[in-house]
Amino acid sequence: MVTLFYVVQIIMAITLITVILLQVKSASLGSAFGGTDASIYTSRRGFDRILFQFTIALSVVFLFTSISILLVTRA
Repeated sequence: MVTLFYVVQIIMAITLITVILLQVKSASLGSAFGGTDASIYTSRRGFDRILFQFTIALSVVFLFTSISILLVTRA
């Protein structure tokens, strides 16, 4: 059973990394060094919003999986 938790944890970690990397927007070089960019304050729409909400849900499930691994291995 612990092995199943580990496999799920690895799959979720890879998925979470992929989803976070998909969210990176192309920012100008000036904004990377402290310049202002007007696109920072835009609202999320469409696929970007779905991806953002999926990232939050996946990170919460990842947290609960981590806690359950901790509790199972301590017992």
